[in-house]
Amino acid sequence: MTENGNFKRRVRARAAKTGESYTAARMHVLPRSADDALPEARRLRLAVAQTTHADDPRDADKLRQSGQEMRLLMRQAREAGARLIHFPEGTTSSPNKRIMSEIGPREIGPSDWRRFEWAVLREELDATRKLARELGLWTVIGSVHPLTAPHRPHNSLYVVSDHGELVTRYDERLLSNTKISFMYTPGSIPVTFEVDGIRFGCSLGMECNFPEIFTEYERLDVHCVLFSSTGGTPANDTSFAAEVQGYAASNRYWVSFSILAHPGLADPVSSGIVAPGGRWAAQCPADGTAAISLAEIDDNPGDVARPWRRKARSGLYERHRVAGDPRSDARDRF
Repeated sequence: MTENGNFKRRVRARAAKTGESYTAARMHVLPRSADDALPEARRLRLAVAQTTHADDPRDADKLRQSGQEMRLLMRQAREAGARLIHFPEGTTSSPNKRIMSEIGPREIGPSDWRRFEWAVLREELDATRKLARELGLWTVIGSVHPLTAPHRPHNSLYVVSDHGELVTRYDERLLSNTKISFMYTPGSIPVTFEVDGIRFGCSLGMECNFPEIFTEYERLDVHCVLFSSTGGTPANDTSFAAEVQGYAASNRYWVSFSILAHPGLADPVSSGIVAPGGRWAAQCPADGTAAISLAEIDDNPGDVARPWRRKARSGLYERHRVAGDPRSDARDRF
């Protein structure tokens, strides 16, 4: 009884730490023969950030301050052993729709992107890219990405490698009404990349309202989705956080939830990392300040739920269904 009780405690302790279900955690704790051993888990220390909200891209000093804050958090993350740091939507600047409106600020109309201090933004992004190389730190940055005039920019996530190379970019695909009407050009494809054997997908803005974005990444075999948002309102922050917890649980992968800090809110939601079971593995302070939080994520090799759910979606149940049985067909009797 004592040995069995100790085993159960170990399983529960792992489940509490990782957010796995009891069954998945048990698979990791069970002793195995050499022929039945699980593949060794691939692991990575991930840092999630929340940064100060800045919404006026005409202000060169504010753009520089955003860049300096971002690089400060990068140094903190590397000192804490992080391999990758994930930043919010609009880390460099989250342009205010009224400030950008060519008929604003009282009315919202098409954005005048000539107001953006693009040269300063490029300087800050270059400084950040160079620091990523110096630190050997993968860095995912929320920023506006200009297109050729007269096209509107993309709302994007830049993925910078530990060698300081811009390896890919994700553009928000499913935009809010204001964004698609007045501000941005939508993206068109999912984006994945790999670090140390851990496969990441990217999502942005209000896309957590669309489950198909997250199920698509499950089909693309990601181990973690990096979701960045401004948050924007307390209601959005709360619902977005709940939604990403649900996606982590239903798709059996990690989700990093990075939002801008909003000082002064009575009960702010913070950035954090959700484990495959849907529990928070790490969260930034809920005080509206710029900060990072860290968690060890892995490829969850012993998980049995994810392959089973794929099997269940593949037509597994068709041959078990019964046709022509009145007890099945009639729905008006006990």
